Parts: sequence; C-alpha cells; structure tokens
Amino acid sequence: MSPAPDATTSGFNDPAAEATPGTTLGEVIARRFSRRDLMRGSMAVGLSAALGAEVLLPPEAGAAGLASSFDFSEIEAGSDETHHVAEGYDADILLRWGDPLFPDAPALDPATQSAATQARQFGYNNDFVGYIPIENSSAHGLLVVNHEYTNAELMFPGLATLSRKNGPLPLSPAQIAVEIAAHGGSVVEIRREGGKWQPVLGSPYTRRITAETPMEITGPAAGHPRLQTAEDPTGRLVRGTINNCSGGLTPWGTWLSGEENFHYYFQGKLPEGHPEARNAKRYGLGAPQYSWGGVHERFDLARTPREPNRFGWVVEIDPFDPGSVPKKRTALGRVKHEGAAGILARDGRYVVYLGDDERFDYVYKFVTAGRVDPGSRAANRDLLDSGTLYVARYDADGTGTWLPLVHGQGGLDAAAGFESQAEVLIETRRAADRLGATRMDRPEDIEANPLTNRVYVMLTNNGKRTADQVDAANPRPNNAFGHIVEMMPDDADHAATGFRWEVLVRCGSPAAGATFSAETSANGWFGMPDNCTVDGRGRLWIATDGNSRKATGRADGIWALETEGPRRGTARHFFRVPVGAEMCGPCFTPDDQTFFVAVQHPGESEDEAAPASFEQPATRWPDFQPNLPPRPSIVAVTRKGSGKIA
Repeated sequence: MSPAPDATTSGFNDPAAEATPGTTLGEVIARRFSRRDLMRGSMAVGLSAALGAEVLLPPEAGAAGLASSFDFSEIEAGSDETHHVAEGYDADILLRWGDPLFPDAPALDPATQSAATQARQFGYNNDFVGYIPIENSSAHGLLVVNHEYTNAELMFPGLATLSRKNGPLPLSPAQIAVEIAAHGGSVVEIRREGGKWQPVLGSPYTRRITAETPMEITGPAAGHPRLQTAEDPTGRLVRGTINNCSGGLTPWGTWLSGEENFHYYFQGKLPEGHPEARNAKRYGLGAPQYSWGGVHERFDLARTPREPNRFGWVVEIDPFDPGSVPKKRTALGRVKHEGAAGILARDGRYVVYLGDDERFDYVYKFVTAGRVDPGSRAANRDLLDSGTLYVARYDADGTGTWLPLVHGQGGLDAAAGFESQAEVLIETRRAADRLGATRMDRPEDIEANPLTNRVYVMLTNNGKRTADQVDAANPRPNNAFGHIVEMMPDDADHAATGFRWEVLVRCGSPAAGATFSAETSANGWFGMPDNCTVDGRGRLWIATDGNSRKATGRADGIWALETEGPRRGTARHFFRVPVGAEMCGPCFTPDDQTFFVAVQHPGESEDEAAPASFEQPATRWPDFQPNLPPRPSIVAVTRKGSGKIA
C-alpha cells in the first residue's frame, strides 16, 4: 500500500487548488509563502512515497526563526498532583462535581450523598463544554456540559479493596441512584465580573439532565418495533441519556450531546439466534462496567433486549428552555458517538461530523435536507430529523469519498437484513461495514475550521492493528499514540461527497516514530489526541486522553498545534491536568479571552495493582482536603490582566 502523505507538509497550500468564491484564511496564509515552499512540500510527499515511509524534513535556516502563531511560554511536561498552565495565565476552578446549581441545593457531603441532592448539583466526569452567549456577550452566557460516566470507587467511601477492572462494583441501590443522577449534563448560567467567572445561582436557565430525564426519540427510527419496549410500546419515549462524551453547538443555539459507551450499562448476554444477538455483539454488549441491571430491569438484556437500541444516539437539547424535552435524533445514526460538531455547507444546509470511538470503526457526517434559517430559531427545531448520513472511505491516493447510508443503495437492502432506513440507522455500524468504509484507529472528536474549511479528525490509538491491517489513513501497526487526519472537502463545500486528506501528524514521542515538526520541543509532543477545538483565529488546540507516567512520562493536557506554513506540525504545551485525570472539553468564548477546559476523573490510579479509591486517590485535586475526594471540574483559563488567549 502507498504510505500516507508526509505529515510535515501540506498538499493543501496551493492557492490555485483552493480557488473558491471569496478568500479564506487558509488562502491568505498560503500566499504568504513562496512557490519554493509549496514545491518543497510536493517533493516531500514524493520522497515519502518512494521510500515507503514518512520523511521528517529538517526546517530551512529561516524556518526556525519564523514566529509561532501561538504566543505563550510552553509549560514543562510531567505528572504531579495538581494542574499547570502557561506563565501569565490564571486557571480558576469554576465548577466541581457536587457544587450546588440551585439556591436550595446543598454542597457536596460525601457521607450523605443521595440521588435527590445529586440531581441539583453539578454532575460527575465533565466532558464536552460549550459556551452559548447571552445577548452576544463573551462575559455572560450559558455553559452546557456533558457528564460522561462515574467512578464509584472515587465517589463513595468503603470501596478501597475493589477495582472496576474486575467488572461492576457491588453498589447499593442508593449508590446506583446517585450514579444515575450524576450522569447526563448540566446547563449553568455564568458571568464574568472583575475578571473572574462565577455561576449564577437562581438562574431560570439552570438545569440538570440525568439518566432518568424523559426524552423523545425522533427521526426515521422513531416508533420502529426494535425501539419498542414494555415500558414504552410506542418506541418514541425513553428515560435518560448515558455516557455523554463530546458534542457540539448548533447555529440555532441548541446543544448536541453524543452518547458514547452505552454498552457498559447493560448486563447479561443474548442467546445465539436471538433477533438482537448480532446487533448486540457488533456494539460490544456483554461486558458491563455498571451494576445498574441488578436494580433496573431496563439495563438487563434478558428482560429488555431492545433497550440498548434506544441509546447510542445524538441528543439535541435546548438550553434556553429548561422545560423542553431533549430529543434523540436518530437520523444521525447509532454508534458510540464521541462528538457532534457542525458547520454550514455552501448552500446553507447543516453538516455534522461524527466519530465512532472504537478501534476499527468509522468517521461519519450528516447533511441536513433543509437549510438553516438564520432568522427563525423555531424553523430549525427539527432540522436534524431529515437528511443523509454518510461514512468515510479514505483512498491511498489522498482522496476520499463519503458513502451514503441510505436504504436500498449499496447493498443496504432486505437481502442484507435491512428492511428499512430505520434499520440502517439502528445498525449503523453493520451498514458501514457493508459499504466498505475505512476502518479507523478510534475516531473521537472531529472539528471543522470555519476559516479554512479544513476538518480535523482525532484518532486516539489502536493497539490491535497489525502490520497487515495498516492502510494509508492508519499508517502504523500497534498504534499506541494515535494520529490526526486533516480533510479538505471538494470545492471547500462540506456537503460535497468527495474530499482530500492527509495525516497532519503521527503522535507520540519522536523516538517512537512521531512526525511532529522538528521545531517541537521535548515538552511539545503528545500522544492520544481526543478532543479538539478551533479558536476565533482559526488555530487548532488539542486535548489528550491516555498520556500517563507509564505511557508517555507525562500527564494529559492541552497542546496548541500549528497547521499552516513551515511550522506546520509544531506542537506546544499549554495546560496540564493532575495525575490520573483526562483532558476534555476545550472551548473558547467568542472573544477568545476565556478558555474553558474540563478535567475528568482526577485521582485515578495509573497502577493496576494498586487501584485508587475514595480513601487513597492518586490526588485530592482540586480541594486537597482529607475529607473530600478528587472532583472532576471545569477550569476557566484567562490571561492575567485580560487579553486574548495565546
């Protein structure tokens, strides 16, 4: 197979190749550099192909002197019990697990936790973070946050000798009820006064969404018999949302929340020959990490074999109406959704990019049938119920095709076990298998840059890929550290069915085959890219999941990554989480003066032989009080004395 294009150069820097109506930021940047720079990029791709491996070219004499587009002093990579941010910045704790969201809600008391109190407090393991301005303000808005999952061993006293590695923890019904209430999401009004952010208690917008919140199922699969249960014979109503990982915000001001590892919540296995057995196997059911099924029959496959079909969707939530019913939008497919970030197509249709976070699974996009109406929020209310879902095929020549997941096309018919479009969506993975999509190395967050129209796919890792399974888009066997793929839609139109692509960078230590620019320092390289965001100036920021003392000698955090010109592929370290934590939810205010980040599961153990617990966590961040456990938290990063980030 042909290797991927060289990650240190860009095949997209030729202005003639990107000529579109208007001028994008990418074109302006490309024209700043000489034709010799562009030719050097083409030569690197050719040399890479000839040698059968990527070539990391040393920078030219002048390249090292070019100013970075990021203005901050890089922090040192490492791992300890607290967080670190670049010099000249404050990193303030804004919201912690258990903080009261309503005036009558109590503060966290680990000894007296209950479902009732947790449902009025900030939830656990904050992942996606979105900021929605109120009256176009960058100092007053709504923060919407996903609460992905719970670490019972860190939440509750008395589990010190137990480990989730051995399966579900034996929790009491009351503890399970707290877990259920700690899932879902939070809507919090926040305001910046005197340079510091604070939640607005008593806000009419405040809302907690949990794994019990009533929701509607909408779109092509709504009402299908495979979504019907004894509790909901209509197949259109469901209780709750679970394992909400990353997400996105729509132009009409709603919040999209992706249900990811829903398979962990269902106990039991279906017998061979059961109508849902093949489906359950393809989605990984049968290895639960939660004991909810022992208390709630809807999480027991033997009693409710169709209940899992009601999870794995993208949920749309209106944060401005706390009485609104969240909607699971089945037109966007059923997978382990990592995110749901969108961008407008040239004709005004809305395009949502979607990653299925599993080894050897796929990259998707959804294109609405209708166009966004910027003058009427109500007109866009059900825009996500109609459109076309596509899955990506990456070809070795650096081009790609979006394959439509449409019943009756490409073998998605009754002969293949798909009786309708509803079944194509319920079994999205199997439909994508049949179309021959490219099996990727754990696609997580996918973000489009509105200034350049380039799309960035975070591929976290895949230790199961063997040498004979390597392909152009997944160029490493035993891919422990992941990589980032950059895509450019044909004609710079996100509704197009063709695209060009290349590997932006292979992650990890340069000594292990990474392809960061030679300008990247010893602190600048990272592994396991997970979430990302693009700031108002079109610059890419990466959050990681999986860096550790054992894996990389460093904690997870935020890295700024150059994507343009001779410094393309240069990474710089901006923020570091405490030991055991994962970095999530990078999000900027519109003025780029605040950078919200989410610190998830601090205090987890990196030593499987010595599991962390409430009594013995790896850290007690952020409170560092002996009577309080570590607490997942949202951090607000601002520049000392005000100003834009970096």
